Amino acid sequence: MKDWHPDLSRSSSPRYMAIADLIEMDLRSGHLVAGDRLPPQRQLAKRLNVDFTTVARGYVEAQKRGLVDSHVGRGTFVTGATKERQGFAPGAAADPRRASVVDFSMNMPPEPVDPELVARMREGMSAVAANLIPLLRYQGFGGSGMDKEAAAAWLSRRGLVPSQERIFVTPGAHPALLAIFGLLAKPGETVLSEIITYPGMRSIAAQLRLNLTGLPMDGDGILPDAFAGACERLKPKALYLNPTLQNPMTLTIPAKRREEIAAVARKYHVPIVEDDAYGFIPQQGPAPLAAIAPDLTWHIGGLAKSIGAGLRLAYVVAPDSKAVWPFVSAMRANNVMASPLTLALATRWIEDGTADAILRFIRTEAAARQQMVAAILPAGSYRADPISFNIWLPLSNGWTRSTFGSHTRSSGIGVVASDVFTVEGAAPEAVRVCLGGPITREKLQGALEFMAHALEGPPEMAASFF
Repeated sequence: MKDWHPDLSRSSSPRYMAIADLIEMDLRSGHLVAGDRLPPQRQLAKRLNVDFTTVARGYVEAQKRGLVDSHVGRGTFVTGATKERQGFAPGAAADPRRASVVDFSMNMPPEPVDPELVARMREGMSAVAANLIPLLRYQGFGGSGMDKEAAAAWLSRRGLVPSQERIFVTPGAHPALLAIFGLLAKPGETVLSEIITYPGMRSIAAQLRLNLTGLPMDGDGILPDAFAGACERLKPKALYLNPTLQNPMTLTIPAKRREEIAAVARKYHVPIVEDDAYGFIPQQGPAPLAAIAPDLTWHIGGLAKSIGAGLRLAYVVAPDSKAVWPFVSAMRANNVMASPLTLALATRWIEDGTADAILRFIRTEAAARQQMVAAILPAGSYRADPISFNIWLPLSNGWTRSTFGSHTRSSGIGVVASDVFTVEGAAPEAVRVCLGGPITREKLQGALEFMAHALEGPPEMAASFF
């Protein structure tokens, strides 16, 4: 380890920026060279008589500039890549591996990094490209017979066996939700959801001018009695649920509760819209609501969380044949069709087993990241499922969602305040922290340690020193 003792007075920048500046200066002078291991953050903070978060932010800034790399269990190492040595020129394209900031704001699956899996994914793309020209033409809505066969095979992993006439491939879950709720409810009418729910549902309700009403929840999801009471009082037109690894609270509605919810929906003739975005992640999750009440349930099996968000595809199962034509008409008017290129790729990956390999990677990596969280954050201080892509972090010790969000943003860490998930009433002092996407395990560990240190004391103690 390099016995590095920077003189912060050499830089007029704020102290965290000064640390990154001095790493770059010492690289140019030769005092630091590629491969040098920098002092651990806490050790350097004590040496410089500054707060730990100041050093953590300095190392993050240095990593953003491409000056250092961090490795779990090994430390932070100098790369030797100053702008001059990279041949930097104004307007030159940045290296995408170094352009990303630690960002937990998007709830995406971990991205595959295994060379064999990535090569397999590329082989599928090459096979699709061999038939490229026909895929540049307009296609019929809902997918070809081959695409629907692949969709049926994929949905069968969730215990669903609908006829192909009820399966449609759509350009993502969000357009499908917009079309379905446009069919089920008119402006001013009421639809129900969890009181803490997916923010996309709030946006859709606002766009369609629907009255979205949140139902109270416990650890197993919405309360059936509260659902029944809302049906009596409000005469809702539909119930929206994200029942498996719910975004943002990560809960999964158990089988018994699903049956109770379906019974209430059947009694009051309320359609269920099941957003099963995360349903494929657990290896043995509860049966979907569409398997319990198929005649009442619109099932949406998106591929964004189980394969990749960039595919923008979702498999929709209509509850009956009468619902098919209005849905097709609404989707055609708004979206025309799903991209034939991405649809062909998804079908290929499902048929040749690549989709299963990606899903296995996502499960394994999500579990590993949740284990990192468990090792860094105190037990009981957050809510998560062992394979969820995010944690739900209630705040205490004087922290508010506003102060915590501001503190983490200043360090390149993005969290999402509870406001965007709260349907009605006061939002709780909590944030969603996402663990997936392009962030590496090394960067994730540093970010989690930064948050954990901040949460050890009140906001005043975590303020950066300048």
